[in-house]
Amino acid sequence: MPARIDLKDLALAELEAFVAGLGERRYRAVQIFRWIQQRGARSFAEMTDLPAALREQLPECAEIGSLAVDVVQESADGTRKLLLRLSDGLAVESVLIPEEKRLTLCISTQVGCALGCAFCATGTMGFSRHLRPGEIVDQVLRAGELVGGAREVSNLVLMGMGEPLHNYDHTLKALRLLTDQNGLHFSPRRITLSTVGLIPEMLRLGREIPVKLAVSLHAADDETRGRLMPINKKYNLEALLKACREFPRPQRLRITFEYVLLRGVNASVEHADRLGGLLRGLPAKVNLIPYNPHPGAPFERPSDLEVAAFQHRLLAHDIPVMIRAPRGEDIAAACGQLCVKTESKRDAPKAGQY
Repeated sequence: MPARIDLKDLALAELEAFVAGLGERRYRAVQIFRWIQQRGARSFAEMTDLPAALREQLPECAEIGSLAVDVVQESADGTRKLLLRLSDGLAVESVLIPEEKRLTLCISTQVGCALGCAFCATGTMGFSRHLRPGEIVDQVLRAGELVGGAREVSNLVLMGMGEPLHNYDHTLKALRLLTDQNGLHFSPRRITLSTVGLIPEMLRLGREIPVKLAVSLHAADDETRGRLMPINKKYNLEALLKACREFPRPQRLRITFEYVLLRGVNASVEHADRLGGLLRGLPAKVNLIPYNPHPGAPFERPSDLEVAAFQHRLLAHDIPVMIRAPRGEDIAAACGQLCVKTESKRDAPKAGQY
């Protein structure tokens, strides 16, 4: 018996072709798409505006994939971390971050990560597999159930487990599903994608969808960045900054550069001066992230005074800079702390060997 197709992975045009193949009018595809992508339906029986015969026919050839919410942890600061189980038994984590005027969801794009950044807990998992488009989108729908509906989530950041651009095709398709007017209809301006700097994919993304870009920088010289981030050996700082200058972006929109502050490694005022010089002339803003520790990592967080001194020196270079306060640190939900131990690593490259 042929495998059933997961309709949550399909763009509207693909769903229209599928429905036409069943002998149905194409407008039925819009109905099904809205039920799946907008209302989060988990069964065809819920789709009450479809003919009964079609509702009975669909389960024979199609399914609606759905992640299982295994665990929800809540931090003292209101942050919630979701452990989501995939159909093959693997798992990923998403994080809901409430703020005064927004509710941000941090979503994952891979099970584990192949990039092996030294300060990131996800890299210790190795890489198991890419998430499919529907699995990326479903994180938003499942989180929405905790807050009264996915439309209550105001902002999305692709900063969870995995490198989004390593999973380029599925990530792009998920972004198109999330921004579709018949789905959750997120504005691209409310979506930020974080990358270590996979240059060809980064430039392609800028041409294909106008989401915000955040670049994980974390050092202002190749020697330090190479020790922290193996990808720097393939795409060094000169190449990365050149690509950032060429990145297609809406007018007046700055590129965010993320910088994890590691005591004794990259957090001195001299490093701040080097970073200021590196970013001179770029439409840049910097997010400083005091290191969030995780077991086994050989790093320390700088003191508040060291963080403030770094920020002050960078501001002297006329670069907008903010300090990202740790959120959910007590439940290992802060930046760089997401990690799910898993036994399956099929066709997995070694960490850092993208």
